Amino acid sequence: MILIRNAHNSKKTAGIKSFRGFSFVRSVSVLLTYYIIVYKIIVKYIKVYKRGKGAAAMTIREMIHIKEDRGYSFSKLSEYTGIPAVTIQKIFSGKTKNPRKATLDALERVLKGDESLYAGKAYSYGINGIHSDGHDNDGVMMVRERKTAYGSKKDGEYTVEDYFALPEDYRAELIDGVFYDMATPGFVHQDIIGAIYYTFSNYIRNNKGKCRAIMAPSAVQLDCDDKTMLEPDLYVICDREKIRNFGIYGAPDFVLEVLSPLSRKKDMLLKMAKYGEAGVREYWIIDPEKRVLITYDFTDENMIPVVMPLKGSAPVMIYDGKLSIDLDEINDIIEEFG
Repeated sequence: MILIRNAHNSKKTAGIKSFRGFSFVRSVSVLLTYYIIVYKIIVKYIKVYKRGKGAAAMTIREMIHIKEDRGYSFSKLSEYTGIPAVTIQKIFSGKTKNPRKATLDALERVLKGDESLYAGKAYSYGINGIHSDGHDNDGVMMVRERKTAYGSKKDGEYTVEDYFALPEDYRAELIDGVFYDMATPGFVHQDIIGAIYYTFSNYIRNNKGKCRAIMAPSAVQLDCDDKTMLEPDLYVICDREKIRNFGIYGAPDFVLEVLSPLSRKKDMLLKMAKYGEAGVREYWIIDPEKRVLITYDFTDENMIPVVMPLKGSAPVMIYDGKLSIDLDEINDIIEEFG
């Protein structure tokens, strides 16, 4: 009896140890599974949190690149995404530092989407046989510039009346009946304009001149028609008969534009041609990225541009070179704040 009982106890003890070992392994397995689930949940929410802070799967720079490549205007993106155009403009200009996740998701959905569903529009400015394939007969790239779809009219049908009906916080230029969005200028852009304006203004005042230097925003009804209204960064007007309450009716004598990523092609090609045809005498373009000044003397029939680095000084031809702009100062602004 004793032997039988001992054998029974041994089996019972072994069974208990086996059960305990199984319970331990099972507990460890359950804990590991739990920790894995919790880890995945934490990682997921960290990603959501970061994205909510603006770290979208698609960067803002990538969004801007696709926007420009497809030719979307801010108003067109607003139409596709349901986001106000002003909000999109602030995000792309960097003014809004931490966009909402839902806003970024909506933008990304459109910009990553099929272009046949979200059709883009690009502007082709026909000069000297430029074709719709993007190149002219000599292989020179044509202008592809975004344009808006503001209101219910077709591009080419908008007028100065539509321009003055735009919301106060909506910046755009009207060129040949088409609206073109304008980004909010940054600090470097405005500081450059301010420095050059100060030089012009002082020269005119010290010489008791009749011309006036004006900074943006100021409207210029360039062609004296109802299809074009521009806002140059800076212009000089000498014919006071052209001055109106809204701005200028006709061509200024001198125009300066400071390039930005969103205005480069428009300022260098489309507006350059418009200024030359309208009777602007001198046109300057400052490129902060490439650190160069490009000048056009439209009184010269050849209209060959002069390109110079931002060093030394540059003469203003409407004053026969008696006034010069300090290019070193412009370069220092870019160097310090750019």
